[in-house]
Amino acid sequence: MKTIKFKTNINCGGCISKVTPFLNKQEGVESWEVDTTNADKILTIESDGASEEDVKATLQKVGFKAESIE
Repeated sequence: MKTIKFKTNINCGGCISKVTPFLNKQEGVESWEVDTTNADKILTIESDGASEEDVKATLQKVGFKAESIE
């Protein structure tokens, strides 16, 4: 299991509800959360096989941007 963090533009509850079904269905994502109180809207993913590219592609499908951070 590894933790991946992204800077995103998911900035409110409405945005979170848009991405929820997609991230919940994403293969290899065990759990995830978005810190909308952080200026960078940090998305933290507990990954069990999902790659950064997988997550970025999924978010792009729903119209959101994600940038990998260390």
